[in-house]
Amino acid sequence: MDLPRTAVLRRTPAAYAALCAVPGVGLAVAGLFHPHSLSYETSGLWYGLHLPGLLFFPLVGLALLAPVRGRTDVVSWVVRLTAYVYMTFYSALDVVSGIGAGYVTRELGPDEPRPPAVSLMFRIGTPLGEIGSWALLACCVVLLADQVRRLGAPALVGLLLLPGAWLVHIGHIFSPEGVAGMLLLAAGTAGLTYLGATRVTQSTDNATNGGSRASS
Repeated sequence: MDLPRTAVLRRTPAAYAALCAVPGVGLAVAGLFHPHSLSYETSGLWYGLHLPGLLFFPLVGLALLAPVRGRTDVVSWVVRLTAYVYMTFYSALDVVSGIGAGYVTRELGPDEPRPPAVSLMFRIGTPLGEIGSWALLACCVVLLADQVRRLGAPALVGLLLLPGAWLVHIGHIFSPEGVAGMLLLAAGTAGLTYLGATRVTQSTDNATNGGSRASS
């Protein structure tokens, strides 16, 4: 379930970090266009934005796994578990309240009042999203504490994750809160990923140089 790293990305930590920022940045851009309410007039855009969201929302959680890639300790599995809960439940919100509600509203046509069925979709989608966003916040808290313990003060860049996750919790991807939240998540994820990837690259280089000196 960890984000893979190719040989090229291992040698270019900045590229790896940038890749991990893409999901959050992409959702922030989508949030700039996300309608604040669902009606027939906004239903096409509502539906259209949530379709790619089905791909991008889980990737936010997947990117958070990059700093614990390759580890098998308990903390790394807590990060994976909370990220998985976020990816699962927030995707359910996207499907039910995003794709489903948008599609039904569009198909009803203009000048039609919202039927109880659409309201019921929000009633089930919203609590599912709440579970997902709380899991995202928990994932960020655990990951930040772990990275500060392992990497020291430089890992405090991960503090960006906390307001980011909270803003997504209260504002989804709606502008301005949700947009800011996704950008903060992207920046915090990229920062921690870069630190971890740089450390791995340096360790690999040191091991290679040490082996070369030993064999010469």
